[in-house]
Amino acid sequence: MKKYTLLFLTLFFLTITNSQEKSVAFKSGELLRYKMSYSGFLRAGTAVLEVKEKVLNGKKVFYTKGTGWTSGMIKWFFSVDDKYESYFDRDSVKPYLFKRKIDEGGYKKHRITRFNYDSNKAYVQDFTMQKDTSVSFSNVQDILSSFYYLRNKDVKNMNKGEEIAIDMFLDSQVYPFKLRFIGRETLRTKFGKIKTLIFRPLVQSGRVFKAQESVTLWITDDANKIPIKMKADLAVGSLRAELESYNGLANPFIKN
Repeated sequence: MKKYTLLFLTLFFLTITNSQEKSVAFKSGELLRYKMSYSGFLRAGTAVLEVKEKVLNGKKVFYTKGTGWTSGMIKWFFSVDDKYESYFDRDSVKPYLFKRKIDEGGYKKHRITRFNYDSNKAYVQDFTMQKDTSVSFSNVQDILSSFYYLRNKDVKNMNKGEEIAIDMFLDSQVYPFKLRFIGRETLRTKFGKIKTLIFRPLVQSGRVFKAQESVTLWITDDANKIPIKMKADLAVGSLRAELESYNGLANPFIKN
């Protein structure tokens, strides 16, 4: 079920947008809910991503929370109960605080990461292993802040095969992460026909990820740039995530 975990994580940190000005692709109050299924018909679980404004150490920031859990038959043999939280700057989208608490089939992690920009060090508290770690960094994003950071990238003139690269901070390490532009497609969805941009994540080989993942992501080709569909091909069957409902979008949801 490692592919399930990758799909769930990818859902939280993959998407891009059309503007490099202010964060017009999202606003406080946005909520996205996804249905996850196995081989296209068996309900596997649910993922929810929401963003709000909060105050952290006297500073107004964006706070986002991502939760995911398995359901139905899948839960009988592989239970997932994940929670991610991130506090990041409203303008630069640089992360200040990241929390991760997961339980995936008995595999548990509970970590809190604080990013100090005076020392350029990330301080990681591992409550599962009962240890603290200090890691040097430069221009990194956590899993959730990257979702919003990438939504401010200009992709209007991207050509097939071009890539967007960032550094991802995960599990006390920095990983290079890329999105490759595949093309465009109009999808038939429960919301109607939607114009989309297609991307594929590419990550560093070894460690947490493989060199090229079999995950494909469809992003709405509008000012919101939200993932509307994602598919991961497995050795047996496939995993798929589809937008089930949304609320509080910053811009109109454009249908073809």
